[in-house]
Amino acid sequence: MSTTPHLDREILTTLKDVMEGDFMLLVETFINDSSERIRNLHQLVPQGDPETIRRAAHSFKGSSSNIGASRLAELCSQLETQALAGNLEVAPQQLTDIEVEFTRVTTLLQEFNSVG
Repeated sequence: MSTTPHLDREILTTLKDVMEGDFMLLVETFINDSSERIRNLHQLVPQGDPETIRRAAHSFKGSSSNIGASRLAELCSQLETQALAGNLEVAPQQLTDIEVEFTRVTTLLQEFNSVG
């Protein structure tokens, strides 16, 4: 099991300080964008094109990292690495793991915003 935190509170606190009133818009944009990325991966994984999956996972990893979703970024990185190696056998399970973590992150981001 990963010891990487779901959220990097330091990154989130910095973003919230910088973004001020626009922080929730940033969170909502991330959630909407990520939902679309997951839908896209659901279409790509069965098609089995490693390079397309790698690029999608890489992009998702970057946006997750930028908002402080550390474990989600780590899971995207694992999918990216496997796709780069051409090993797509584990991709469906990795995508499930990404979805579960994204659901967790969504809840935690909304809680973080309401607390801080």
